[in-house]
Amino acid sequence: MDTASVLSGIRAGDQRALARGISWVENNTAEGMELLRHTGRKIPVIGITGAPGAGKSSLVNALVQHWAEQGLRIAILAVDPSSPFNMGSLLGDRLRMPGLFLHDSVFIRSLSARGSLGGLTASILEVCDLVQEAPFDRIVIETVGVGQSEIEIAGLADTTLVLTVPEGGDEVQTLKSGVMEIADVYAVNKCDRPGAEAMLKSLRSLSHSHATAKWEAPVIATVATESRGIEELSQALEAHHRLGISTDNKLQLLTDKAFTLIQRNRMKDLPRRRLYEMLQEAQTKPGFNLYDFVTSIH
Repeated sequence: MDTASVLSGIRAGDQRALARGISWVENNTAEGMELLRHTGRKIPVIGITGAPGAGKSSLVNALVQHWAEQGLRIAILAVDPSSPFNMGSLLGDRLRMPGLFLHDSVFIRSLSARGSLGGLTASILEVCDLVQEAPFDRIVIETVGVGQSEIEIAGLADTTLVLTVPEGGDEVQTLKSGVMEIADVYAVNKCDRPGAEAMLKSLRSLSHSHATAKWEAPVIATVATESRGIEELSQALEAHHRLGISTDNKLQLLTDKAFTLIQRNRMKDLPRRRLYEMLQEAQTKPGFNLYDFVTSIH
């Protein structure tokens, strides 16, 4: 299929065309760049982040099931940990979200983090822009979950949901130092466990202290595996989207996005495989020095 056919298919809701387009974009091909030059549609993007073990996949599963039952079409971009050797995804959509995989109105794509420290994959910017050309009502991005560095999700999502658990008391200190600045909605998952009320109270106090004239991040109690609190969480996410809040740092985040794209474009003539082969040869020579090697590359 040529790019025109793939783009037409994506806009018509053809999930095979969308999967092919995403593969082009992930592999940084000329076809992928051509597709991206025709993007521009905007639909709500919801980023879901939090520490490993908080139940992000379970929450996404319950939340998207809820939306699908309302007749909404949802795309899920699930960023998985990657192998350090082949950069492939270690987890897959069938394993993590079995309840959604065969749902007609849900599209799921697992993306490898490929060494990214912030919980996102390097190509997520472009993939998200491409997915917005398809006839979805919402895009959900679930990050790897590696801590405070996940604040980069704020540069991509219109609404950021930060997930924690009752026994995550130490996380509150981390939230104070960074994530509080990007969270639009909080969910305390697994609230059938001891300590839930204390965690909810602590987060609500912190949220109130960081509130603005336009928005105070709500703190929602959930038990994702039982779909408890999902309706309330959905309403909170929708309320934030309706406000259309644009933060002061959006221009800086857009600058960061442009910088990343320019950087990647300038590196396109030096693919990772070629660099691997060059290093394989160079390291066998006497006196090999990585910094000399890097300086020699033009």
